[in-house]
Amino acid sequence: MPRPSRKSLLAGLIAVTWIIAMVVAFWWFEARYMRSFSDQTALFSGAELRLPIELAGPGPIRLVHFWDPACPCNVGNQQHLGELIEHYAPQGVAFYAVQKAGTSGQLPRSLSGLQPLDNLQGAEQLPASPAVAIWDRNGELAYFGPYSEGLTCTSSNSFIEPILEALADGRRVNASNTLAVGCFCAWQDAPDR
Repeated sequence: MPRPSRKSLLAGLIAVTWIIAMVVAFWWFEARYMRSFSDQTALFSGAELRLPIELAGPGPIRLVHFWDPACPCNVGNQQHLGELIEHYAPQGVAFYAVQKAGTSGQLPRSLSGLQPLDNLQGAEQLPASPAVAIWDRNGELAYFGPYSEGLTCTSSNSFIEPILEALADGRRVNASNTLAVGCFCAWQDAPDR
């Protein structure tokens, strides 16, 4: 049996080194950038949610977006949220955002129509994000829950457009307690053990 040539050994060594480097790079990327999310069922109960006094009561339809900058699920609904702002803001819907306490991050420029909201009573009880709450023109909570079911949110599987359309037409909506399965991240920090 002939001995492998130096070129063959060098090529094999380079290939093995490259494979090891790719595995290490993938592991590093996964550890640094991937965040786990729960695709478990989440129960959204809006019983404790209250708009700040300056926004409560009669007024425009108000949509509040709850988000956590560290949650990869937010990326999946940002384009859809931008489309909602583009379509419904000219119709008088007011858009707000509540960022998870203790986090830092910024929404993309395409979501600059969201006004930050820091003092939403009951937001600390949110089970998961991204989530949305919608108040009607009378200041009553009409919807609280996810944007959709499933891993991504688009206008084709969203719960939001039909609710905004119904409210814009003056119809009453009462869906402030919802149960859904989707791409969510925990809103509350896990207790120390």
